[in-house]
Amino acid sequence: MKKLIILGSAVFMVLAMTSCKSKESAYKKAYEKAQATQVVTTPQEYGTQQNTPVQVTPVTPTQQTTPAQDYSGVSVRTENVTLVNGSGLKAFSVVVNSFQLQSNAQNFQATLAAKGYAAQIVSAMVDGKLFYRVIASTHDTKEQAAQSRAALIGTYPGAWLLYQK
Repeated sequence: MKKLIILGSAVFMVLAMTSCKSKESAYKKAYEKAQATQVVTTPQEYGTQQNTPVQVTPVTPTQQTTPAQDYSGVSVRTENVTLVNGSGLKAFSVVVNSFQLQSNAQNFQATLAAKGYAAQIVSAMVDGKLFYRVIASTHDTKEQAAQSRAALIGTYPGAWLLYQK
């Protein structure tokens, strides 16, 4: 009896598998339908080419005005700082790095100076610790400092604005 059930199951499985198989005639019908809808053009059907002169008008660039940026939301830290090395600070400065060792700040200042920045070093006491802030640029207004920070943030992602008390 077991043999009969197993043999019946095997025959059923074989029939089930062969019924799912795609027929060659289905592929042939699809191919013929695609051939019938395809349009064949010959070079004679295109006609002759005509060479017509093309008029070229120069493009005059339009002046684009950039909308004024609103820098009122840019955060500014206020700290009492002392100038350690540099030519002097204005009201707002862009700090690009901070160090606890003055030698590290001087090395970074030299790197910025080599890139053309008028880098300066200031010291600030924060929570009882002395930090040396490296400033890339200093400005009279918050807007100028924010614009400078926006230009520097790609190279120095941690750049922030400092307002000197």
